[in-house]
Amino acid sequence: MPFTFTVPNEYGYVILTATATTYLAQWHAGWTSYYRRAAGVKHPIPYASASEASTNQAAYLFNCAQRAHANYLENQPSLLATLMVAGLKYPLLASAMGAAWGVARLVYAFGYVSPTQKFGSGRYPGLALFVFPQIALGIMSGFVGWNMLMA
Repeated sequence: MPFTFTVPNEYGYVILTATATTYLAQWHAGWTSYYRRAAGVKHPIPYASASEASTNQAAYLFNCAQRAHANYLENQPSLLATLMVAGLKYPLLASAMGAAWGVARLVYAFGYVSPTQKFGSGRYPGLALFVFPQIALGIMSGFVGWNMLMA
């Protein structure tokens, strides 16, 4: 049975929030490139070796920046899917959760590359902050799907 719905006027906020995550991904790429140049790690080598990172602070920080970027790219697709679906019923809340996720991802990235935190442990505050909005969007998306089936 077909299901018809109207996209709320506030859905534009959801689209803008989703678009902002692509700019954040580009920022990550540029930021990682900065650390790559400082470490002298040539393309296509994805990471400095463990032995190099253990003796060279720049190589260690590059590995942290590269890992923060990879983690971002691992989480962004599911965030976008749940943001777009949740925004169909809860556009303002979904957009706020997406924006909070983006800010938390910055906290995560800056913490990961903190030279004063060993083994990238500076990422944990950002991790704690981005998990909540990501889970909340997943739950909201589930409600949207459930409501569509029960309509």
